[in-house]
Amino acid sequence: MIVRPVAARKRVALVAHDNKKADLLAWAAANREALAQHELCGTGTTGRLLAEHLGLPVTRFLSGPLGGDQQIGALIAEGLIDVLVFFWDPLEAQPHDPDVKALLRLAVLWNIPCASTPTGADHLFTSPLMTQSYPRTVPAAAEATEWPRPAPPGA
Repeated sequence: MIVRPVAARKRVALVAHDNKKADLLAWAAANREALAQHELCGTGTTGRLLAEHLGLPVTRFLSGPLGGDQQIGALIAEGLIDVLVFFWDPLEAQPHDPDVKALLRLAVLWNIPCASTPTGADHLFTSPLMTQSYPRTVPAAAEATEWPRPAPPGA
């Protein structure tokens, strides 16, 4: 393993399945000030709803079933996402379950802090580490490439 620094201002991915969107929106509204300290992104409808409800900029990707989960997973592997808040529905089968599993696997592989419930997100966002630089260990394979990866041209 090698160590990579994570800045005090985190890049936070916010994702929620349909039956969990209301929970994520309620949690985000209650934690708006904490979220405002970070760079936010989200999948499709979740990203749009968060931007509308919070009045904060949220970079939007595709809807999860259309590839948004994979887009966020790729950014995690590129070193461009620092935190994942993913309110997933344990009672509903998803047509894109393999993508969901792949996203969660990448978050664990790249040692990204994750929260899947409002309580977990509360604990994560009240940690002093959320507003400090942090040395994060990443797989040794990361030494084979520039990491974090620079943004693509035109982005």
